[in-house]
Amino acid sequence: MNAAAISVRNLVKRFPLSRGLTQIARRPFTPRLATALDGLDLEVGYGEIFGLLGPNGAGKTTLLKILCTLVLPTGGIATVTGHNVVQAPGSVRQATGYCLDTERSFYYRLTGRQNLAFFAALNNLESKQAGERIAELTEMLGLSSAVDRRFATYSKGMQQKLGLVRALMTDPGVLLLDEPTKSLDPAAAAEFRRFLRNTLVDRFNKTILLVTHSLEDASECCDRIALMNQGRISLRGTWAEVRGAIRNGGGSSEHAGHL
Repeated sequence: MNAAAISVRNLVKRFPLSRGLTQIARRPFTPRLATALDGLDLEVGYGEIFGLLGPNGAGKTTLLKILCTLVLPTGGIATVTGHNVVQAPGSVRQATGYCLDTERSFYYRLTGRQNLAFFAALNNLESKQAGERIAELTEMLGLSSAVDRRFATYSKGMQQKLGLVRALMTDPGVLLLDEPTKSLDPAAAAEFRRFLRNTLVDRFNKTILLVTHSLEDASECCDRIALMNQGRISLRGTWAEVRGAIRNGGGSSEHAGHL
């Protein structure tokens, strides 16, 4: 088995920026580029919850999208369970489940069950198997009483839970979660963190890469965390190590204001 569930080496991602007619006329073959990831290095071990913190625009969500093959990197190497995201995207998709922007990624007129059945079919799950997984996972996450209601009636917290159910449908070994507790009240967020730790990691040995702005997620849930800024990682370690380094002057003033 590979030493790391997720391995990223010198990862770069640049996006073209829109240009006005004057800029295009002056330099028609020189596009303006924005750098989202700037030589990023990262390793996440099997059975680990690794948290990514940082300001908006730091590149955290871009990294998740590359790891689940939604976006191609500009340069560098990224692997999930040993599979290269560019050379073996099918194998990477089989190994990963992702929960990104749940509010805009479900069909509002369909029920929770119909949404899940649709995405299960996209992942080549047979209808019987899909039905069993939907029943098992919605019960596990406390959604069984709402699964036949239209998605439009779901609260933000229920939408987040349905997104996690979808991520778990194919029983992947690696989960990529983008701010899964952002719409939950404190009690529900604490319950969600316990579910990640006690059920998904300790019981089912999942590996989780968790993007969050929540200090509670970082301190109570994650084995290690990294602070990202401008497409790079500035600090990494356990919560205590990173917080101690910032307090001792080892981090940026922006990070110090949040920890």
